[in-house]
Amino acid sequence: MDGYYAFMLVATALVMMMTVPALALFYGGMTRSKSVLNMMMMSYVAAAIVGIVYVGVGWSMGFGGDGTFFANPFELFWLDGVTTDSYIGVMFQMTFAVITAALISGAVADRLKFSAWLLFVPLWAVIVYFPMAHMVFSCTDDSLICGRIGAQDYAGGTAVHINAGVAALVLVVLLGKRVGWPKDKMRPHNLTLTMLGAGLLWFGWYGFNVGSIVFTGETDEENLLQFFSETGRTFANTTLATMAAILGWLLIEKVLHGKATSLGAASGIVAGLVAITPAAGAVDIEGAVAIGAIAGAVCAWAVGLKFKLGYDDSLDVVGVHLVGGIIGTVLIGLFSTADGAGGIDGLFYGGGVDSLVDQVLGVLVAIVYVGVLTTIIGLAIKFTIGLRLDEESEVGGIDLAEHGESAYDLHTGVGGGVKSSLTAGTTAAPGPLTKSTEGAEA
Repeated sequence: MDGYYAFMLVATALVMMMTVPALALFYGGMTRSKSVLNMMMMSYVAAAIVGIVYVGVGWSMGFGGDGTFFANPFELFWLDGVTTDSYIGVMFQMTFAVITAALISGAVADRLKFSAWLLFVPLWAVIVYFPMAHMVFSCTDDSLICGRIGAQDYAGGTAVHINAGVAALVLVVLLGKRVGWPKDKMRPHNLTLTMLGAGLLWFGWYGFNVGSIVFTGETDEENLLQFFSETGRTFANTTLATMAAILGWLLIEKVLHGKATSLGAASGIVAGLVAITPAAGAVDIEGAVAIGAIAGAVCAWAVGLKFKLGYDDSLDVVGVHLVGGIIGTVLIGLFSTADGAGGIDGLFYGGGVDSLVDQVLGVLVAIVYVGVLTTIIGLAIKFTIGLRLDEESEVGGIDLAEHGESAYDLHTGVGGGVKSSLTAGTTAAPGPLTKSTEGAEA
């Protein structure tokens, strides 16, 4: 057990790193220079808010007992009754809640009021994320997706990625388009930061997927062998799916736009990681490679839908997390194997269509639940304190308007405070010239 505790401490730290600094760097590099600090701040404050709220009621709602949608918020209020040796498990699940909320921020870059974000995050965590975590991860007899429907989700295809993707779509519709979009080329200002963030996300994702194994505590030889087998499977599947997704993304990018870009490679990394998350323990290596390649290719195409459909998803949270989450969750019904964690053969392994039906139902429940409740939360904020920054502040730069500072002191040589921000925060650095990099990925 000592070894397992050490393993989970490392896994928890890796998942926390995925939000700060990995996601903050990944998103920050893709925004314009006048928005980078606000973008990064949204990840940092999401971590702070969700972490505190999770300890208060989140663990109780997610893992406190039976319930179709959520457990009693006050059964384990402020971890009352939770032994300190269980805190590692609490902290691990807390990091999932943290990054799910932070993922949404990429869709609303440049224009969401910081005060609106500070209000949205705790409301959304309590009303949307914690119940979804219960339905998927707690897996009691009464929990809807896992308990009643029986959909497999190893580490959060529905609870994390579809959840964040649907919420992102709702917010961008309520917010409206950025000033000048899509006519203005709102290119990433620093792809070096984005590439660094993508690499750190890949590294941290091993904590995300491999750490999601459920260990019974029995240390007999059979259980230990099962533990090592499952961790080996999830580690290999996470790695190979991501590699396949990079290649799938770059291939489609080359076909559609004539260039295979660094942003495309970074985007492929995240698309592959998203898609393999629900399937990491359920599929074999061949299935993992297939899921990764499909996700990379489809997400590379899907990020262009915003231009056709007219929704301004700034950093493509919808195109990657919603689409990638759906792909990974549904394809479990085709590629899962009885040797995997769920013990179920998918359609391609002779298991029939039952698993595929369960996976599709799990996706539909997640989309409807998250979509309806996020809409209610968003509208409530819109008609009270307001969601959107005023046009003058948006054009001048959200960093200066909301935080009184800028990321880069381009003119004065003094520093990033308010005075130097008056001119430094409004100049966007040139970005890549290909159409495929116009705000791609989340």
